[in-house]
Amino acid sequence: MLAYRGRGKNVVHDGALFRNFAMMNVDEAIDRFERYIASERRMATGTVVNYMTDLADFARVLEAADVQQVASISAQHVRLWQMGLIERGDAVSTVRRKLSSVSSWIDFLRREGELETDVMAKVTKPKLPKRLPVFYRTTEAEHLYDDGLFDTSFVGQRNKLMLRMLYETGVRRSELVGVDVADVDFGHHVIKVLGKRNKQRLIPIESELEAAIEGYLQLREQVCPCSDRLFVSDKGNAITPTVVYSVVKKYMTSLSTADRISPHVFRHTFATHMLNEGANIQAIKELLGHSSLSTTEIYAHTTREHLKTEYMNAHPRGKHNKNQ
Repeated sequence: MLAYRGRGKNVVHDGALFRNFAMMNVDEAIDRFERYIASERRMATGTVVNYMTDLADFARVLEAADVQQVASISAQHVRLWQMGLIERGDAVSTVRRKLSSVSSWIDFLRREGELETDVMAKVTKPKLPKRLPVFYRTTEAEHLYDDGLFDTSFVGQRNKLMLRMLYETGVRRSELVGVDVADVDFGHHVIKVLGKRNKQRLIPIESELEAAIEGYLQLREQVCPCSDRLFVSDKGNAITPTVVYSVVKKYMTSLSTADRISPHVFRHTFATHMLNEGANIQAIKELLGHSSLSTTEIYAHTTREHLKTEYMNAHPRGKHNKNQ
């Protein structure tokens, strides 16, 4: 059992006095760290194994560079290792995780006063590639308005309104389940939504959606006339985010070929379709409740990539170049 009783140059371990880590070889230092995270930090076995696998990988690079003592480790060694990981095809996320393992080990040595140099300060982690938001195509979303897609029961009509609201308002799943009946302002044709950090915003609703809400409320009145929430179960209970997810999966899995099916994809779809139709990005930012315009701007990249794909698939010259 490892027990650190001081922060000076001498460390007591099970009653024995060990020499300075700076005089210790790499393997011994890694062993000390393993005992620390397993015994004192009580990390899960799988986590410890991951740390040790990453450090063993780094140790092989140090060995090849004839680095035997921890005091000789430099940022150049870490960068050399990082380049090797990238060259052998490791994913960016994997490289970042391995660098984090080494960084934790270095921090441990420095906290114990056994290593003065912040080796990782001059090491830059590779950036994760930005994933463009997934969205439903216009033709896929339009199927939500097909006659016969939803049955005439209360739950069927609730699901229809739920999906249409996700598509036409761009609200988050948590925001949708939090809408009260009183939040629907038929006089001003808006819905009040409580977003992140308790920030309220008003989202316009068009006449057909407004009529759909009114029709749903008549059915809802027969189920639970006293509930505040707009969306409820057939037992009268407020629905949960899990119910929204299940409804989206039930209908959109058969309607869409998108790589991912979820309520949040409707939010991406709302923004993307608005941009494709010429909406101002600042207006979309306000409708989505984003605090920063940079968050909204990713949808502009999505529309550009979509246009490129459509061109390559449809234009004769685009198809010609694509097949070369």
